[in-house]
Amino acid sequence: MADEELEESDRGDGEDEGEDEESSGSKKKLILIIGLVILLIVGAAGAAFFTGLLDPLIKPSEETETKKDEGGPTTITSAEATFFDLPELLVNLNAGTRKSTFLKIRVSLELEKPGDVETVRQLMPRVIDNFQVYLRELRIDDLKGSAGMYRLREELLTRVNAAAFPARVNSVLFKEMLVQ
Repeated sequence: MADEELEESDRGDGEDEGEDEESSGSKKKLILIIGLVILLIVGAAGAAFFTGLLDPLIKPSEETETKKDEGGPTTITSAEATFFDLPELLVNLNAGTRKSTFLKIRVSLELEKPGDVETVRQLMPRVIDNFQVYLRELRIDDLKGSAGMYRLREELLTRVNAAAFPARVNSVLFKEMLVQ
């Protein structure tokens, strides 16, 4: 009889272990599924944020426009950004030959704060000088393709931020660019 009780207690322990293994396996699956669902929700929310679908919900934008007299730089201010138009630049490119090659470019600066407009306006000669010096050393090959345009944009951004130091420029936007 003692042997039978011992065998029954051995069988009972084995069944409990089997149930524990099954329940821990199902718990792991449940945690994995919940984690994947949360990851999917966070990914979808991030995608909606970066594509701009959540902009109307987060902050409604109110656009205001202010313009200076005709012939001068134009400033457009919105709730998100301030744009400052630079005068048209015409430079002779470094072609390495006797034939002249010209670059005509119109640029707009995206300023961080509307208060930076006056700072940039006061430092305009320095900004124009930095742009002129850099653009005159460019070759036609430097401007080819989207990679050339990207490098030009980044270099102009670096130079304008150095020239207009107290003011912060977020981006350089090309309005017109002509190589002739």
